Order: sequence, then C-alpha cells, then structure tokens
Amino acid sequence: MFKTELDMSKPFTPLKIAVLAVSDTRTLETDGAGALLKSLMEADGHICAERAVVRDDIHQIRAKVMGWVIDPEIDAIITTGGTGFSGRDVTPEALEPLFQKRMEGFSVLFHQYSATTVGTSSLQSRATGGLIGETFVFVLPGSRGACRDAWEGILRAQLDSRHMPCNFVELMPRLNER
Repeated sequence: MFKTELDMSKPFTPLKIAVLAVSDTRTLETDGAGALLKSLMEADGHICAERAVVRDDIHQIRAKVMGWVIDPEIDAIITTGGTGFSGRDVTPEALEPLFQKRMEGFSVLFHQYSATTVGTSSLQSRATGGLIGETFVFVLPGSRGACRDAWEGILRAQLDSRHMPCNFVELMPRLNER
C-alpha cells in the first residue's frame, strides 16, 4: 500500500527492539502477538532485546517501559495490547503522558493500513506512538493481525536504515540535540 524504497548502497543497521505485551490473560508462552513481532523483526535483521508481559495496569506498563527507555542497549519499544475501549485497556493512558514528542502520523498511517485488512474495525484501536527520551515507542493492538499490519506496513520501512527518503534510524544519533 505504501511506497517502500531501499537504498541498497547504505548499510543495514540492526536495532535492538523490546516487545511488551499488555494483558491480564496472556503469558510469555501464550503471547502470540509478541511472538509474531519478535519473529518478524528478527527475520528483517533486528534483535529482540527483551520480551515481557505485564498486566493492564498503568503503573506496571510505565515501570517496564521506563526501565527499557533508560537502558542504552534498547533502541525502540513496541507494545501490544491494551489499545481498545474496554475498561481495562489503558496502554495509551499509561504511555502518552510520557511522550516528549507524540507521533501523530503513526496513528494515522496505522489506521489507513489497518483499514485495508479489517475495514472499519480499525476504529476500535487507539494505536499511538511517540518518543520517550531517546527511545521510539510504538503502541499496537494485541492481535496478531494488527501487529503484522503495523510491522509490514509501517515499522519495517521506518526502522530500516536504508529506507528512502528518510527513516527513524538516521534520526537516532540526533535525538538528544538541544
């Protein structure tokens, strides 16, 4: 759906990406969405720095994400789950207040891409993204389909140092400029 052009003369830079599943019912062993993200990112040459599961609890979500944000070995974080409208879905509420810069375009692109696979059901997601410190954070729904859409439709390109005309990787050395 979206144009992806790679400059193969540039080197590929593998990123270290942490994956957090937010769920009251899943464990690391039953977290299919997180496992899929790990598989997709590793197939594309990235490293899954860590994977974890926390409950749908604002404090647990923030604690885990902030622990990864301060870890200099982690370049990006992807969360999966807790983006719907049920009373327990609190991932956007947990993380959006921590964003120093909100990534409005991520939500827009996610919904555009997701609508091609699930139609108007895309409205039931509050997917979001932003920058916390020097770490990109992407907040995805908890379904395998939504995670595949986000990775294949958006993140694969933007987390590839060869993607043209620009990508997040080339911004990373400049994120702490003042």
